[in-house]
Order: sequence, then C-alpha cells, then structure tokens
Amino acid sequence: MKNATLTLLLLLLITPAVAAPTPDDYTIDVHVSSSYFGAQGQILKVTINGKKYKLSATPSELSLLALGDYKAKLIRDDHKASYYSYQIYEFQFPDKKTRKFNVIGQSE
Repeated sequence: MKNATLTLLLLLLITPAVAAPTPDDYTIDVHVSSSYFGAQGQILKVTINGKKYKLSATPSELSLLALGDYKAKLIRDDHKASYYSYQIYEFQFPDKKTRKFNVIGQSE
C-alpha cells in the first residue's frame, strides 16, 4: 500500500500541469468576413492586423463559424526562408473552447 501511495505521489509531482488557456493568452484580434466549406474543410476569410488571410480547419462538425470578431493567438510561426511561412492560429470562443486554423492564403 505504501508503494502504491508513493508511486501516485511521484506521478502527481512529475506530471506537468496542463493549464487551461486564459483570455490573456489570446491577444490577437481577428475579424471573420467569410465562412464556408471547401475541399480543405472549413475556410475563413479573415483580417488580422490589417492583413487579409484565408484560414482552414478540418470540420469538427457541419456548422459554419459565425461572422464577426474573435480573439486568437499565434501558436506556430515557421519561416524556412524570408519568402516562405507556415502559421497556425488558435481561436478562443466566448465559451472558452478553442480551435486551430492553418493559414492557407494571403492577399492584399
């Protein structure tokens, strides 16, 4: 019994805590102006910091994201060269649920 208790205690101490995302993490304002389904899943046309992007996410359900303003954070921002980029934004919705969207296009 002592061994099981000690093992459980050690697991609790060494297991990293997974913190729930806080609204303070989501500092990027995203305006969704178009939402539809395409070959790549759900497609959004958005404006972030005055720049226009097209984002994609695999559909988790057959519901379109409502147009409007959302909070997001940039969770991946890779640049293998100055002329290439790979970005993923995570949106946080009013009910605190989150969803990841890949940048699949940009325009002026």
